[in-house]
Amino acid sequence: MELVQLAAVVAGLGLLRFLYRLLTRPSISDIPGPEPTSFWLGHLPELFQEESGDTDFRWQAEYGSIVRVKAPFGEDMLWVSDPKALQYIYQTSGYNFPKQPERRILSRLIGDPGLTWAEGDVHKRQRKVMLPAFGSPESKALLPVFRHYAEQVTLKWKDLLAGSSGESIKMNVHDYIAPATLEAIGEAAFNYKLGVLDNEASELGKAYSNLVMSIFSAPSNAKIFMQNVAHYVPMAIQEYLYDNLPGKGLDKARANRVAAHKVANQLLEEKNEALATGKAARDVMSILVRENSLETGASRLTHQEIVAQMRTIMLAGQETTSNTLSWALLELSKQPKIQDRLRAEVHMMERTIRERGDADFTVADFEAMPYLQAVLKEILRFYPAVPHTYRQPLKDDVLPLSKPVTTRSGKVISQVPIRAGLRLILSVCAYNREKDVWGEDAHQFNPERWLTSNGKRASSVGVYSNLLTFAGGVRACIGWRFAIYEVQAFLTELVSNFQFELSDDAERVRKTSAIVMVPTLDNEIAKGAQMPLRVSLAPREE
Repeated sequence: MELVQLAAVVAGLGLLRFLYRLLTRPSISDIPGPEPTSFWLGHLPELFQEESGDTDFRWQAEYGSIVRVKAPFGEDMLWVSDPKALQYIYQTSGYNFPKQPERRILSRLIGDPGLTWAEGDVHKRQRKVMLPAFGSPESKALLPVFRHYAEQVTLKWKDLLAGSSGESIKMNVHDYIAPATLEAIGEAAFNYKLGVLDNEASELGKAYSNLVMSIFSAPSNAKIFMQNVAHYVPMAIQEYLYDNLPGKGLDKARANRVAAHKVANQLLEEKNEALATGKAARDVMSILVRENSLETGASRLTHQEIVAQMRTIMLAGQETTSNTLSWALLELSKQPKIQDRLRAEVHMMERTIRERGDADFTVADFEAMPYLQAVLKEILRFYPAVPHTYRQPLKDDVLPLSKPVTTRSGKVISQVPIRAGLRLILSVCAYNREKDVWGEDAHQFNPERWLTSNGKRASSVGVYSNLLTFAGGVRACIGWRFAIYEVQAFLTELVSNFQFELSDDAERVRKTSAIVMVPTLDNEIAKGAQMPLRVSLAPREE
């Protein structure tokens, strides 16, 4: 009897402790934020159905850099663009803020259990083996590959102009840039030709055509609801459902997986054989295979993990670069003075290259062009390829703030206590427009900010020029140097040879959220990415 009474006392104390922790755990209910229009969906339709960034900038202007928003069923989430809070999440406490489970499932859908899916010790192990393939020397060595495919676009456009009756033609520039960047990533990362530039796309090339648009663009309310209530479903069940449920987007993802695995297995066999015979190449996968061979025991990546990295690199490398270049050409079309100044600097460097007897640009040439660097950084700031990332703390924590916030009850706070598991929306696009970081003209495209010392870029959040475009800390984009050199290679080639102007459809271009920010035309999302501009031959000084 005494044992029963003791058990009852212990159970009662346990219940009281649980209730005490439940009632005293950190709450963000006093943080300012908008009222939701839907109990079932919260604020998620605004984020995923409106133009990318519009909701973020509205919240930023009205409520500041940290905002309480709602998930389905009225659950609190925290939207963050505050520099100090982001620095703490990404850098100070990186592995204590993993991805939300439902976001990891989406990473697995398009990238298998690769680097964007991995967490904790698995992520450390994968990243350690992969890092040598993405160092500065390795990335610089791939510049000729990027320049080659940029030149292929030039040849195609010159042929189109030669066959036209006018001095300029209207074209969807994304239709040419996307396959060229896909070919570039195929050769640079795997020494593999996909054939998409010659309209003879391989199975793998077709599998990557409009992949993220097919899966993630224009989500319905039902899709938004299902993706987010998956937060409460065990990951094993989510994986089974994503692997087996019918659906156009899911079918596309599964077809992509089959095609990618087929090629990856073939390439891995070739790379391992080349390594064994001392004939290894310098592409990313060859370096990855070499580095993995030096690891032992549990530190070594499995065959499945290396295959997963192929899907991860293909998607991340192509989607981000092609969209960034399309946005760049749109902005240069809007601002012809910036375009002319950039072209003049490129032409001047081309003359310098010829005078010294070289045939093409080097990375050092790019770095010696201050206006190119300014335009590049401003493009990355203004048009971040991935507008949001998503995290949640493993344990109760406190977020530091760069400036005080007045709560709904009137209290002034300089830090925000958060509970374990609270879903965080980290706004890359809003941080890149923070006036306290970039100045009062943060919402204007202005490369001049990078040429003066007037900017306030005192914080250190991202891996490149304090931008959050490539994220930061332990989960920063591993291929950020790769991306920087590729964008410069294409941008210098295209601006040198062509002049870009707005077409009559340019006003209909919208920033569509599909994990990445994709250019589409209003009411034509089903047609995929579009960036219609007028293109003509660039003027040249004799």
